[in-house]
Amino acid sequence: MFTVLIVDDEEPVLESYAFILEKGVEGFRLAGKARTGYEAIALMHSLKPDIVFMDINMPGLDGIDTIAEVHDKFSDTVFVLSTAYERFDIAKRAIPLGVFAYLVKPVSKKLFIETLADIGNALSKRKTDKTAVLESGAEDRFMKEYLWRRGKESEWQSCKDALSLDSDRALVAFLDLDPEAGPGFAEINAALSLKYKFIFSMHLNLGMYFFSGDVDAPALSAFVQDCILRTLPSGALFLTGFGSLQEGVSLYLSCAEALDELNRKKNSTDVRLRERMRIIELRRKTGLSDYAELLSLFNAYWEEIFASYEFSLAKSKMITLFVLLIDDCTGCFQAYTDEFPPCSPAEEISALANLAEWKEWALSAFPLVYNTARQKRTGRFPVPLVKAIEFIEGNYTRQIQLSDAADAASVSAAYLSRLFGEHMDSSFIDYLTVMRVERAEKLIRANKLNIKEVSFAVGYQDPNYFSKIFRKIAGVSPSMYAQRSRYEKE
Repeated sequence: MFTVLIVDDEEPVLESYAFILEKGVEGFRLAGKARTGYEAIALMHSLKPDIVFMDINMPGLDGIDTIAEVHDKFSDTVFVLSTAYERFDIAKRAIPLGVFAYLVKPVSKKLFIETLADIGNALSKRKTDKTAVLESGAEDRFMKEYLWRRGKESEWQSCKDALSLDSDRALVAFLDLDPEAGPGFAEINAALSLKYKFIFSMHLNLGMYFFSGDVDAPALSAFVQDCILRTLPSGALFLTGFGSLQEGVSLYLSCAEALDELNRKKNSTDVRLRERMRIIELRRKTGLSDYAELLSLFNAYWEEIFASYEFSLAKSKMITLFVLLIDDCTGCFQAYTDEFPPCSPAEEISALANLAEWKEWALSAFPLVYNTARQKRTGRFPVPLVKAIEFIEGNYTRQIQLSDAADAASVSAAYLSRLFGEHMDSSFIDYLTVMRVERAEKLIRANKLNIKEVSFAVGYQDPNYFSKIFRKIAGVSPSMYAQRSRYEKE
């Protein structure tokens, strides 16, 4: 029987975990409850629990500092962190402390029990196979403790002997996988092991790798990427971070470099995801939606672009956006036409010398593009198409079909389908799908509904199908998009 201590300053969380344990989870019992870090330390000494579920954000001593305080005295205790947001700075502090898992609130009963089961299996393995425990324990302590601090030469030699390492040089790498990507670390590691010998450990949902020897870093990186691409489904999102080759006592530098690179890529990927979604939304809405709404969306887009990229690259991205918007409303970049574009993005934007000049240019150029699109789309759109679009806007949350929109527009389904193709360069279903994903993206970023609830809110009754559609449009699964959105808000 394993004992569990719950530490959280939120009474509902304490009571929820306690209720689950008291109702009966085979092999586990509640040892006690604590509401602060100081109270947890006192109970650790008196109760000596096998497992501790620790909240991070508590008044006074936070969860990670609490674990750091007792970690050396209770090295066999299994710690699980829980918090409202997943963050890399927390991971960087928690990994050296050997935290078993990192749960993002709210934690469901199913996940709580599954986590206990995983811990139970790990603890049972320690007790039943002492030899395996010694080997696993050595690797575990090495990956979770030694690699994260400057070690002594004697410590390094001990680790080297215990793990049968034949070199004083090594590097560390991290891998972050989309949780809905299908095959996970096991298959990737099997492919990697065909060419490289490494030590692997899971830390707070990240895969951590230790490659010993004078590894050719570029060749290793290329092989890792090839293994991932061959293993995961097409389009699945992943991020890697590689540290440099370091001597044994300086391996902590490789850890920090790998995690920092992963963090930079994560931030860059988040910007690109939002960039793509906003371009889609701008192109779909320009000329149809209210000007104030479009201007707000446009301003949010360019402000992030200029904040995230070097000035010349940001200008290039804005040139691309304006060319797309102008082509959408005039078609002047698709075929010869007597209609001239309202501005010349390449020449005019390239000449801008600073952000102040960009703001002045954008203030006059965007209304020109919007008005051109407005005149083109509303003035020339057939009335049935306008009615159909209004119907979709008001009914996308329920199960609607082309025939429903056609009835609302008082035309046949075949005629309405042709109108979408001629005037929107889209089918009815594609137009509806993009709108739903766009709304879903906003709901996910608001962080008030879980993925299943978001699916229902935008008209999908099957969350699995919704996830597939979202990934196809947004380039990432809803759960990973939610993780990135939570981190961004922090």
